[in-house]
Amino acid sequence: MPKAGIHPTWYPEAKVICNGEVVMTVGSTQPEINVEVWSGNHPFYTGTQKIIDTEGRVDRFMRKYGMRDKGKKADDKSQQ
Repeated sequence: MPKAGIHPTWYPEAKVICNGEVVMTVGSTQPEINVEVWSGNHPFYTGTQKIIDTEGRVDRFMRKYGMRDKGKKADDKSQQ
């Protein structure tokens, strides 16, 4: 048994709330937990993640280190 009076109150059915909606229940020392992002609306888990190449940084990197040209030549040879 834990010592009386030194531990926080445990809530086995604490509600996790996102956008005013209860999304799950967990055990916690707080009765309600408000979150902005959870696995149900995070782009990585929902499959709506978009990788944005701003200013062609990937292309610039590939040109700078010559990776794009070498890769294309190797692909051309393997297809013949």
